[in-house]
Amino acid sequence: MTGLDSAGDPHGVTIGSFVSVSLDPPLVGFLPGTSSKSWQAIAESGSFCVNILAAGQDELCWKFAKEPAAGETSKFAGVDWTASETGSPILPGVIGWIDCKVEVVHEAGDHLFVVGRVHGMSHADDVDDAMVFFRGKVASVNMPTA
Repeated sequence: MTGLDSAGDPHGVTIGSFVSVSLDPPLVGFLPGTSSKSWQAIAESGSFCVNILAAGQDELCWKFAKEPAAGETSKFAGVDWTASETGSPILPGVIGWIDCKVEVVHEAGDHLFVVGRVHGMSHADDVDDAMVFFRGKVASVNMPTA
């Protein structure tokens, strides 16, 4: 999940829970930890983009799951990206993305339940295998296309 802070700098975080909330209006949700510095920075802008990683994008998954590497000031160091309609980063090579504006945030224990209104989305026609996280490891869905 990516977004910009109030200064326009990109931030990102790997999320482990994402859900469709409503079709009408189109709403989605995810649950960042209350202590997530990345979410705190992104929340300032009021928008975010869910990037659905393709199989083989393990490096991006782990890059955004941790603090910036030693000597780097941003998780986006070395990552090219394009801006969505809301300005949130769309990562290269993803299987799809969902651009949202924050609708409401609920406290839920040591997490927040962030509900976003979908403002745009797209998918790649040339990427056919998504990444999943299962038993502490990344893997591919590896579904047949026919």
